[in-house]
Amino acid sequence: MVRVFVNHVDSFTGQALSKVFGSSVVGATLDDSQLDEADAEGEASAHVPGGAGANLYQVVGTLRDPSATKPPWISEVIQTSSSDDLLTALTSCDVIVYHIVEDIGQVEEASWAAQALHDNMASFSSPKTFISVSTVLTWARSKPLDPDDPDVAFTEEDYRRRRQHPNFKDHIAAEKLFIKLGKTDKSKLQMYVIASGLTYGIGEGIFHFLFKMAWLGEVPALPLFGTGQNVVPTVHINDLASMVVNVADSKPKTHYILGLDDSQSTLEEIVRAISRNLGTGKINKIPKEDALLSRDLTQYDYDHLLVNLKMEATCAKDSMHINWVSENGLVENILAVIKEYKKERGLLPIRVCVLGPPAAGKTHVVQQLCHHYKLHHIKIADVVKEAIEQLERTAARADVEDEEEEEDAGAEGAQEHLDLLKEDKEENKGRYSDQHILEFYKQKLLSKPSQNQGFILDGYPKTCEQAKELFAYEGGDEDEQEEDVTCNKLLMPEVVFSLDATDEFLKERVMNLPESVVTGTHNTEDGLLRRLALYRDQNEEDKTVFNYFDELEIHPEHIDVEKDQSQNMEASVEQMKKIIGEPRNYGLSPEEKAELDRKLREEELLREAQEREERERNEAEEREARAQREAEWNAQLEQVKREEKEMLETKSIPLRNYLMKHVMPTLTQGLIEICKVKPDDPVDYLAEYLFKRNPQID
Repeated sequence: MVRVFVNHVDSFTGQALSKVFGSSVVGATLDDSQLDEADAEGEASAHVPGGAGANLYQVVGTLRDPSATKPPWISEVIQTSSSDDLLTALTSCDVIVYHIVEDIGQVEEASWAAQALHDNMASFSSPKTFISVSTVLTWARSKPLDPDDPDVAFTEEDYRRRRQHPNFKDHIAAEKLFIKLGKTDKSKLQMYVIASGLTYGIGEGIFHFLFKMAWLGEVPALPLFGTGQNVVPTVHINDLASMVVNVADSKPKTHYILGLDDSQSTLEEIVRAISRNLGTGKINKIPKEDALLSRDLTQYDYDHLLVNLKMEATCAKDSMHINWVSENGLVENILAVIKEYKKERGLLPIRVCVLGPPAAGKTHVVQQLCHHYKLHHIKIADVVKEAIEQLERTAARADVEDEEEEEDAGAEGAQEHLDLLKEDKEENKGRYSDQHILEFYKQKLLSKPSQNQGFILDGYPKTCEQAKELFAYEGGDEDEQEEDVTCNKLLMPEVVFSLDATDEFLKERVMNLPESVVTGTHNTEDGLLRRLALYRDQNEEDKTVFNYFDELEIHPEHIDVEKDQSQNMEASVEQMKKIIGEPRNYGLSPEEKAELDRKLREEELLREAQEREERERNEAEEREARAQREAEWNAQLEQVKREEKEMLETKSIPLRNYLMKHVMPTLTQGLIEICKVKPDDPVDYLAEYLFKRNPQID
């Protein structure tokens, strides 16, 4: 088993490299002559492209984010607490792959690893291959091969003439080190450098900010930095990974390899292709000096996007066996790349239709769902208004001088269309016929924003005939349609909701609305009754629009709004969210995250204030209750004392009377006598006096 080390397997490049290695059979890229050569060198056992001896590369690697979990496509995560641990892990592998473009810190680590392997190669029990994936920015300042013919392309043979971009001096120094160390003993250690073009594909790397900007549709045009006439060398990330596998398999004699596709696209061609197929189709040229003012553009992106190099990967074309994903480049394969990008990032549109009787709350719930899922709210008034305004803008170009012939013809066609619509509206008493309404709806639903993020149809189509016409398949992308399907999958809702309620409930709901809300709408008493009657007539059991969806096995989900007692129909909205599932978009924007954080902080502060007020109120109530209890206890204590005193006084009355009658008169006279006489022993005198004066008691 051939063991492969890949650094940062959780990064964009590392993920692609490790995935392709992990799914590749060792030696599968070799032809018969290369197998014979490997057999002569004693390596055939490890390079059997099929049969009983076939085996896959075993991939191990490090993580860019140490807290991340092990990716399922690798067999082991290398935990390195020291350089000795890393060297031990590297020497246990047969192929060591370092990509040094995304993280500048990996240039130093890769250089150290190459030097350490070189210094220890005498102890190797088997040959090892070191492959560094670098960047074409090490060629960015190279002088033209022929000053008289700047279209002559650089090839691998010219690598000694390359001159690096000022910000990539470390990269070219590392490349030179790898080539130098690889010459010492090729039987023990071979080293290769693959100078990669700007990578694209999967979930996108350097071009991601352009793809994201186009998909979101939040800007009218994609930015193009500079004139856009610079030729940008590119390569699909999986094709680059296949080249690395080819090097690991065949160990070519060329040790400096260009990792490129066959395209010679300019930056403008690339940006236009992304905008045309994913966004508005427009671009906005921005001077180079202002490019870095964009918060979405880093210095790394800036340096790569403005490179201007014509290069040809002769080694990949002539010596490698690559099952190309995008041999002709990004522009030629833009539709496949966009499809790959959406799938990898889970950016799949959500298509929903919400139907129901008037006043059932369709618009109310659709607004909440669109806000949650970041979808486009499709309602008839907006669709018609937007279509008319677009025609008016196009027609207005006919009055502008210096317009191109094609645009002038489009303006005339728009004016003719407007005239036709005006006649149609007059003939239909101020309304447009279904034919034109359906045309407007199809344009809206097939627009890039609706196809990127998705949409929710609000109360349309109303009839089975309208549904058949709106969702009819009219030909186009055969890959998107099956032979026996008659509906357009790009327009067909995934989920259909029916908001159900009785006429009595709806009438009562409208009657309870404030007059200010009802004024100027269809929700007057007469208007509601008319619309209800029309809805019930259009949705009789044998001809309802829901039958159309049932036949296509898109069974409507019925929501009983009469059971929803929440203030803003939150209960119904939550029920619908569970049916639709999780959002399929980029999630919150930085501004929305900041707003959400602000709201959460405010809610936290409010909750803390409320808890503090509640705590203070409870403490005050407790103090008041304690004071009241103390007052009541003191009052009861005083009452007890008073009652005890009264009881004692009551019990002492007979004794007091006895003393006052029989003792106090004689005692009082004795005391008076003592005061008069003032004897030397008053107590004895008093005793003697009382004894003598003691009245006889019968």
